[in-house]
Amino acid sequence: MSELSLPSVRGKLLRGEALAPFTWFRVGGPADILFLPADADDVGNFLRQLPPEVPVTVLGVGSNVIIRDGGVPGVVIRLAGRQFAEVNASEDGVHLTAGAGALDAMVAKAAAKAGIAGLEFYAGIPGTIGGALEMNAGCYGSETKDVLESAWGFDRAGRKRTFSNAEFGFTYRHNAIDEDILWISATFAGRRDDPMAVTARMAEISSKREASQPIREKTGGSTFKNPVAVNGEKLSAWKLNDEAGMRGYRRGGAQVSELHANFLINTGDASAADIEELGEDVRAAVKAKHGIELEWEIKRIGRLA
Repeated sequence: MSELSLPSVRGKLLRGEALAPFTWFRVGGPADILFLPADADDVGNFLRQLPPEVPVTVLGVGSNVIIRDGGVPGVVIRLAGRQFAEVNASEDGVHLTAGAGALDAMVAKAAAKAGIAGLEFYAGIPGTIGGALEMNAGCYGSETKDVLESAWGFDRAGRKRTFSNAEFGFTYRHNAIDEDILWISATFAGRRDDPMAVTARMAEISSKREASQPIREKTGGSTFKNPVAVNGEKLSAWKLNDEAGMRGYRRGGAQVSELHANFLINTGDASAADIEELGEDVRAAVKAKHGIELEWEIKRIGRLA
C-alpha cells in the first residue's frame, strides 16, 4: 500500500506496526497500516477518502480477538485515548453516554457513581463499548440489548449513521447491523437507584468473575458461544468442553484453562496458530462427544502465517 493511497490525518498512521501488544493473548502479526485517529472527525474524514477496496478492521482493547500470525491486511483502526473513552451521565439520572473506546468496566463504575442501575453487568465484561455493541455483550443474565437506547458510528464510506435499539435486531452475541459500521458512541438507559446499592451489586459481579475466570492470564473472553440444544435448552460451552475432557488440554504454548474450560490461555510462548488450533481441537472433541458444533465467540482476524 503506497503512501499516496492513504488520506492525510491528524492522528497517527503507522506501517507494519505490531498488534500483539494490543491484545490480551499477546500474539499475532503486524498491521499493514495502524491508524490511531485524533478524534471522531478524523475517523470520518479518513474513511471518506480511503479507497473503497482497502479493507478496514477495528480493534478495541483486544480482549476478544485472535490476531493471526500473518498480520492484518489493509488498515486497522484503534480507537485509543480519552477522546473515545469519555463516559457522561445525564442530568435526568437515568441516561449515560459512552464512547466506543470506553472500557465496559468503567461504564459500570460511572453508572454506579451516578446512581444509575441496570449496567452493573458491564463490570464482568473485559472489553469496550464498541465490542459490546457489535456482539450484544452480556453476562450474569443481562445483555447490551437490555440497556442500549441508541448508538452512532461511521459506515465504510465515512457517513454518520445512527441506530435505535430496535434497529440493532439483537440476538445472542450478534446484531443485525451491517458489519462495516465503526462505532463511535452509545447512549444507555437505566433506572435510578442508590449509588451504594449499585456499587455493591457491581462488586459482587466482579468478585464472581475473578473467582471463576483466569483473568490474570494471557487470555481472551469466552471462546465459544453457548449452544442451544434441539429441545431449545441453552447449554454451557464450558461444561461441554469439560465433559469432552478438554480442561487443561494443551497445544504448543496454548492451553485450555484449568479454572474455566471455555477460556484459552497463552502459557508464555504460544503462537496465534497454537491458540486457534487448540480451539479447533476443543470443537472437534465436543463434536465427537456430544454431536454439537460449537461456534466461535472470539473473533479470529488476519492472515495465516
